[in-house]
Amino acid sequence: MEYFKDNSLSIGNTPLVQINNIIKPEQTRVLAKIEGRNPSYSVKCRIGAAMIWDAEKRGVLKPGME
Repeated sequence: MEYFKDNSLSIGNTPLVQINNIIKPEQTRVLAKIEGRNPSYSVKCRIGAAMIWDAEKRGVLKPGME
């Protein structure tokens, strides 16, 4: 079973799901990313997390800051 120590670590690990109703699977494979599985239910979660992690890495954002 896959699990994450922290909810933020699940960002970007959204599953790919095969779409079978558009094109017959024998012709080609159509995959969709299920961004609704991100903690904020949005693709924006990935962008926001990257901004926060970058600010923490550069020391611009520190614990306890408002």
